[in-house]
Amino acid sequence: MHQLLKKAVEKRSGLLTSETDAVRLIDGAGDGLPGLVLEAFAGRWLVSTTTGQIAPQVREWLRDQGVSCHWKRLDQHQKESPTHLSGPETTGPFLMRENGVASEISFQSGYSQGIFLDQRDNRAEVRRLMVPGMKLLNTFAYTGAFSVAAAMAGAETTTLDLSQPYLDWAKRNLTHNSLDPAGHHFCKGDTFHWLRRFAKQGRTFDGIVLDPPTFSRDEKGKVFRVEENFGELAALAADILTPDGWLLCSTNCKNLGLNDFQKQLRSSIRRPMSARHSDMPPDFTDEPYLKSVWLRS
Repeated sequence: MHQLLKKAVEKRSGLLTSETDAVRLIDGAGDGLPGLVLEAFAGRWLVSTTTGQIAPQVREWLRDQGVSCHWKRLDQHQKESPTHLSGPETTGPFLMRENGVASEISFQSGYSQGIFLDQRDNRAEVRRLMVPGMKLLNTFAYTGAFSVAAAMAGAETTTLDLSQPYLDWAKRNLTHNSLDPAGHHFCKGDTFHWLRRFAKQGRTFDGIVLDPPTFSRDEKGKVFRVEENFGELAALAADILTPDGWLLCSTNCKNLGLNDFQKQLRSSIRRPMSARHSDMPPDFTDEPYLKSVWLRS
């Protein structure tokens, strides 16, 4: 067991640099360790398990590393914050770096810690595609990591989320990178509502990120399911794209295969767009659950 743990971490050592200090160190069955995920965030570790227990050998190995380690249980019905497991306790927010971009992380913020590492390469691509003067719309934005990536390239960003605390977190992430939130836009509310509102206003964007939760319910009780409704979402977004704009359509829904996802997108969007799929980052060696389709006019 100790050898499996050590081998998984060592083979990712080259991914940790001065510019990127947050990676997935162990990815479950992809490393011969089903049910176990270990992620590094700026020298602090977060271990996640699909059961309510950690094998004694794993617990012993984690303790022996002397690293601040917290534990997140993925089997919980109530999504709670990780608990301290071993090493020095991390008690407040801290900054990690990804391709030179700083993001605020918190192990006390609930079920999610501030960023999803599986989107690392997509964020880098957004930064590559944007140039000064372009406009990005980041929907279901969470803490605004895609917005910060685009803003680092000089783009003007609009960050959209239902949660005001997450919008405030996104503003802090801009500030952490010496970017002025006053030069960007923040919208609180339902994405479908805002896409229709932008269309009425005649607002257009050069790039739009669509990475919704698999299931959600809006304030009026309307249900959104990725398997059924992503096409409608993408069609509304395509209506407010500039003529040569792009869409990033992403989902981690395990009940929706890549072919069916792409078919749903093609059948819903009314303008001709080319499509390509991007792979997950190399530290994600287990099942490739994340489907990321780039659509471009």
